[in-house]
Amino acid sequence: QTRVVESGGDLVHPGGSLTLSCKGSGSTLSYSAIGWFRQSPGKEREGVSCISIGGNTNYGDSVKGRFTISRDSAKNTIYLQMNSLEPEDTAVYFCAADPGYSWSYCPLDPKYESWGQGTQVTVSS
Repeated sequence: QTRVVESGGDLVHPGGSLTLSCKGSGSTLSYSAIGWFRQSPGKEREGVSCISIGGNTNYGDSVKGRFTISRDSAKNTIYLQMNSLEPEDTAVYFCAADPGYSWSYCPLDPKYESWGQGTQVTVSS
């Protein structure tokens, strides 16, 4: 089973930017759909973005136009570039991997095989 580890969470001011990383270990992520999710206290886990094996991307409505997901196969890492951050973006961010989806598909539902431990993003002045 693929193992993923998130990093890059931090405290940032509103309007700022941050890049999260999701690095695979034990196997390549090149043949897995990757999803980014977030969860804040008292709320359900929310799909933020995902990228399919073939590079198709999806974004949640609340982050469209602000967040960008990308894949660096050479580094076995998926990035989530977050711009124009808002206090409402404060959450623990998780990445997840699953090799079972088709070339062009990735779900924003939390139906992924492997999950990381999460990284905290706090947006506050």
